[in-house]
Amino acid sequence: MINSFSTLGLDTAMLANLESLGYTRMTPIQEKSLPVILAGKDLIAQAKTGSGKTLAFGLGLLSSLDVREFRVQSLVLCPTRELADQVAKELRRLARAQHNVKVLLLCGGVAIGPQLGSLEHGAHIVVGTPGRILDHLRKTSLKLDSLKQLVLDEADRMLDMGFAEDLKTILAACPSQRQTLLFSATYPDEIEKISAGYQQQPVRIQVDAEHGERQLAQRFFELPADGSRISACIDLLAIHKPESAIIFCNTKQACEQLYQGLRQAQIAALVLHGDLEQRERDQVLVRFANQNCRLLIATDVAARGLDVKRLDAVISYDLTRDPEVHVHRVGRTGRAGETGLALALVAPEEMPRFNRLEDYLAKRLSLESLPQTHEKYDLVPEMVTLELDGGKKHKLRPGDILGALTKDAGLSAQDIGKIDVFDFCTYVAVRRSLGKKALQHFQQGKIKGRKFRARLLGDGRQDF
Repeated sequence: MINSFSTLGLDTAMLANLESLGYTRMTPIQEKSLPVILAGKDLIAQAKTGSGKTLAFGLGLLSSLDVREFRVQSLVLCPTRELADQVAKELRRLARAQHNVKVLLLCGGVAIGPQLGSLEHGAHIVVGTPGRILDHLRKTSLKLDSLKQLVLDEADRMLDMGFAEDLKTILAACPSQRQTLLFSATYPDEIEKISAGYQQQPVRIQVDAEHGERQLAQRFFELPADGSRISACIDLLAIHKPESAIIFCNTKQACEQLYQGLRQAQIAALVLHGDLEQRERDQVLVRFANQNCRLLIATDVAARGLDVKRLDAVISYDLTRDPEVHVHRVGRTGRAGETGLALALVAPEEMPRFNRLEDYLAKRLSLESLPQTHEKYDLVPEMVTLELDGGKKHKLRPGDILGALTKDAGLSAQDIGKIDVFDFCTYVAVRRSLGKKALQHFQQGKIKGRKFRARLLGDGRQDF
């Protein structure tokens, strides 16, 4: 098989682990970038989210890792805590084939004290956000003397978020002799400057991640000058009835207005924007990803790094000013061979944005009349979410939770969804009809010999 991982010269343990994780064939970005990465060359890779780039650089980091040298050998920088957490989890899954690899997550939004303690015990790979990595460099708690590889993941988004100076400071603190891998969905001038200043003869690759017409249906609807944007969005939901959808808004104010409008229409949704505390953000992302709630209203920056295996639809409540951002929104649905639906509302004052998008895509886009319906969007989520007040710091693992529910509470593995273990809390998705039974077991029973407080998180329907 031409695009098989077996052609890369990886050891048998890694190949077996890849197969157990369901990775049998390389995606285009992996096929093009892995030979370059494994050869130790610098790389600029232009690819969209969902293309498989985390696996590409993850295999590169682990292949050159010396486990006996308990120092930071690789650093991965991400624009948001959510993306960093997602990357760290994937690296830990890939590292199962190697003994005692420590991957450490260093992000803001949480206390720095526990991170200082973790750094004292050492790590092989650090994944983090620029601000918190810079904090640790200033405190000298993070030492990069032994760094061999540096990864800038979604570098364009880090620049958009104002991390340019932080990135330059971090890059200057890294050893000059290193491999630098730069991944970006777009290629603005600032990326060119960073590459010229900090990479050595990088190999440049680009993967076209555009969706085929069969895979993704993209439709634009004209909003009348006196039309209600909220009502139009509700009509689109009622007509298409997506099992799961992200509704993108340009501002947090629009997010809140739409949330209140959906709530009045008795449609449950979650909201994600920059004003949320980190624990609230974690809860929202977990509950949406584990199908506790079908709709997520979000700003573009807040939704970066969202790990959703299947997303039926994205709705652009506002049309973006930047065509590249629109393409990024659309790229969240119709992944990995699944079909997807991208819907957008276009108000009269947004026609210049619509025209810019046509120019960017180099094709004519059809603008349809807004459909109306008397149907309701009333799909009930399949899962509920339980929160436990114990996590990694209490030595809890997903297998402990799964065992407690299957062996002790009598649930089947098919009734249990995602299990997300954070440092001090754990979220468990359980089939809705069995939520109270699982909650009762956690409240009355023990896990690994100790009791943990548990509660059932609502899906918003109780507010109606």
